[in-house]
Amino acid sequence: MKVVIQRVTRASVTIEQQLFSSINKGMLILVGIQADDTDEDINWLSSKIVNLRIFDDENGVMNKSILDSGGEILAVSQFTLMARTKKGNRPSYIDAAPPAISVPLYEKFVATIRQEPHKEVQTGQLGANMKVELINDLPKDAVISLYTQGDFTDLCAGPHCPSTGKVKAF
Repeated sequence: MKVVIQRVTRASVTIEQQLFSSINKGMLILVGIQADDTDEDINWLSSKIVNLRIFDDENGVMNKSILDSGGEILAVSQFTLMARTKKGNRPSYIDAAPPAISVPLYEKFVATIRQEPHKEVQTGQLGANMKVELINDLPKDAVISLYTQGDFTDLCAGPHCPSTGKVKAF
């Protein structure tokens, strides 16, 4: 399971030219699911996401979680996160879970985050041709982080965490 978390001032999903869901200040989470993902992966990532301190406190320091900041969440299934691009020029999505597996896991991921106190999660629509729009809310140092079960994969040099030196290719 991979997720890309974007801190946003607003984000939305449009399907067939109709607004499907939208949020204001908070986080957009793109979710990629593999066939071998488990409930353990979902629980670990959900806990990490809601407790991740990427929102500013009163001193402008990233010291608040989405729970502390009162921000909103938009979670969108994104099978392209599972793309293999090492060989050739055409991405392979062989690692992406088929709908029979990904749909229940995505729904459980969203439900797990919703279990947090007063935390509603807006979503996209699985299988639809979604247009995702966002306005990043980036601090001075751009923050884009990708989390996987197990080792933390760091794609940022922001002040919120030291580099792990474990950046992996997509």
